[in-house]
Order: sequence, then structure tokens, then C-alpha cells
Amino acid sequence: MRLGYFADGPWAHEALYKIIDQGHEVCFITPRYDTQDVVLKKIADQYNIPWIVEKDVNSEDFVSYVNHQDCDVLVSMSFNQIIKKNLIKASSQGFINCHAGALPFYRGRNPINWALINGEKKVGVTVHYVDEGIDTGDIIIQDFIEVASDDDYGSLLKKGFLQCADSLSKALLEIQRKDFQPLEQRKIHPVGFYCSRRVVGDEYVDWSDDAESIHNLVRAITYPAPGARTRSKNHDLIIYKSRMVHNACSYKGVPGEVVGVKSDAWVIKTGTSVLEILKNHVEHYGDPVNEVKLKIGDRIGLTYSDLINAVLGERK
Repeated sequence: MRLGYFADGPWAHEALYKIIDQGHEVCFITPRYDTQDVVLKKIADQYNIPWIVEKDVNSEDFVSYVNHQDCDVLVSMSFNQIIKKNLIKASSQGFINCHAGALPFYRGRNPINWALINGEKKVGVTVHYVDEGIDTGDIIIQDFIEVASDDDYGSLLKKGFLQCADSLSKALLEIQRKDFQPLEQRKIHPVGFYCSRRVVGDEYVDWSDDAESIHNLVRAITYPAPGARTRSKNHDLIIYKSRMVHNACSYKGVPGEVVGVKSDAWVIKTGTSVLEILKNHVEHYGDPVNEVKLKIGDRIGLTYSDLINAVLGERK
């Protein structure tokens, strides 16, 4: 089949190789306008695929260009522009997207982060038709990645890169054979849900939350995400790894207080029991060289004064 490829980042690299290995002809690649992935550009050059950078893919001129390519399918893989009606219709067999979420759940942004935050045991990868909604089109293929207890954002990303490539290649075969029935998302759930884009400030730990939820937040936004954040003695700390405490008691206490010190971890009181944050995976924000030092009785986390000062600062 003849394909147009709208793509960016590691999600797009392995998938592009699979598309080419399947024998599909890639008529052009359009990258994200703001980043223009250099690795993807090298692959395009390697296979002599036209590299078409476009600020507005819904513009009349660009849609006209795509129409003249006579593509069977248009493919989105980690592309960041909203696709509108005229471009959706610019190929004979539709516009498809690979989404790292189990649609109709985890629509929207940062689905892997949110799945980990929610403590999911598996993460979906869905190839679906693009319609005029956001991640609402009929499903062609849906696969799942098992979430191991030691998985975090970084490890699931690597699994996701490979699974998206496999799922996309399967979906293209289904389209080529023309013997499948797309699944309407409402048949899985009549509503589903959307995830918001994570923004600056979302990374701060609320130590009054339960231990498992905090642990899930830490592993959901560890590297290559910014890391979980907390406050200690007027300095920000970044936490990249935590550890649940087996058989820990649930009791009333002061959330954010250091209640134990081990050779490799500090034991922190949460809203329920305790959680260990690993010493070798904590650093001062902006100053990773200086050693973080905490002792029993120290308290970490945002205080009411921090929150008040932040609000007053925004009002200036």
C-alpha cells in the first residue's frame, strides 16, 4: 500500500522500519513542526522518502499535496497536530493513529504516565481510525503490555515503542486484506475517559496520600520524565525511585516525616503506612553533585507557607 507518515520520536522509528519491511511504499514523511526528529530524518534520507515539513497540515495547500500522492492510508505515530476533516479524507482507506492507551480509556495526553499513576497492571496500545474527535475513532487493533512490579516509565516506554510497531504492522495487514470489522469504542464502554497533559507542578508529592499511590507516581514520572519532586529545608529534591515496604503497618503520623534511615534508603511516613525513597536515586534539583542528607525527624514536602508564597508570587 501507499502510505503517508505523520510521525515523531522513538515511537516512529521502529514502526517505520516495520512498514518498509512489510513492502509498503512510504510516499512522504511529515514530522512535528516544532521538533523535526533528526533520527527520523536520517531514516527518510536512507530510503529516499520525501521529508515534508508543514506548520499547518490542515492548510489547503498541504491537503492538496497529500491528495496528489494518491495514498491508500495515512498514518499518525506520535504526531502532535489535530487532524481535520479534509485531511482525514485525503486517502482512499482512511487515516489511522497508534495510541499508547487502551481506548476508550486513557484518551488524550501522557497515557503511559497516567496508567502507572492509576496502578494499572497492563497498558493498552490501540490502532484506530482518526475521526474529528480526539482518540474517538473505531478500533482496528488493540494489544496490551503487561506491567511488571519493577516497571517504570522508562521501561514501559521501551516496551511501548516495540509494541506500537507490531500493532501498527498488524493493523496495516488488516486494512490491506479488507476482511476485518472495526470496533466502535462505545461497545467497549459508552463513555471512556480522557487524560490531561501533565504540566509543571504536577510532579510534587503529596505525602498525605497512601504509600502505593506515591510509589506509583514516582515510577510514573521517573526518567526520562522530570522525576517526582518534594521540598526539604527550602530546597527541592527530585525522587527517581521508591520502594514499597512489605507488611508495613498503617498508622496515624506526620506525612512526610523521616521515620527511619537504612543504608540505601530513607523511610518516609505517608498518609497510610511508610515508603522508602532510595538514596542513590534522589538529588537536589539543579544540583545533582551535592549529597542529599536527611535524618530521622526531618520533614519533607510542601508546607502551607510554600503554597501561600507560590500563590502570592503568581499574583505579582
